[in-house]
Amino acid sequence: MAEPQYALVTCDPVWSRIRDEAEAMAREEPVMASFLYATVLNHDRFEQAQTYHLAQKLGNADVSAMSLRDVFDEAMVDDDTLGAAARADIVVVFDRDPACLRYVEPLLFFKGYHALQSHRIAHWLWRHNRRTLALHLQSRASQAFGVDIHPAARIGRGVFMDHATGIVIGETAVVEDDVSMLHSVNLGGTGKETGDRHPKIRRGALIGAGAKILGNIEVGECAKVGAASVVLKDVPARCTVAGVPARVIGCVDCDQPSRSMDHHLPPTVLEEQIQP
Repeated sequence: MAEPQYALVTCDPVWSRIRDEAEAMAREEPVMASFLYATVLNHDRFEQAQTYHLAQKLGNADVSAMSLRDVFDEAMVDDDTLGAAARADIVVVFDRDPACLRYVEPLLFFKGYHALQSHRIAHWLWRHNRRTLALHLQSRASQAFGVDIHPAARIGRGVFMDHATGIVIGETAVVEDDVSMLHSVNLGGTGKETGDRHPKIRRGALIGAGAKILGNIEVGECAKVGAASVVLKDVPARCTVAGVPARVIGCVDCDQPSRSMDHHLPPTVLEEQIQP
């Protein structure tokens, strides 16, 4: 297949930083140099590095890595918002995860980032009525990364999935820009209902580890959901909910909970939980 015809880009600070970091890593750890050249340094563009690496992770005997990469490149060329969203996702991982010290790390090693980028391409396939391949990607990403996102789900940019293991996002779910969630979050339905049946997570929300948000309900802008909560009703904007079932326990204690990543609950709530 011919080289994908990407638009000319004269300035790409995210990609420039990733290349510089990969070069430094290759010098620091020579045993990784071959991997770093194959994955990053042999490519001219961020999109090419990403499609190569994802294809290597998701290809198998059913659909080869080479075939998948052709599809991934096709999606990236057709819709340049995919590359823009992927760059935004890398920046928020670096900003929000204290374990992330370089931009190159999510691209190479973080499965939450990999699962999200796989979903973005699966969603492109779904919108182009290539649903069999979209479902194949969903299945492969679930096997490879432990994250199950239906290809029809709509996810914004600048989204952070920390650790990510066990995240499940249903078919009619919506996750807007600038949302953060941790492992084992479930944006699911409440049974066998059909139609629009999954949660809508609005901009800037923070979803704690193990939270289950079920049904066609809304988690409002910049709201916070406590870890292990079961949310069955709408969450007002800028409110904190916790518990089983979840209830409103106060207002959020910062302007941007998804960026602060502070999962603490009000002290009064903690005191109530430990009362005999």
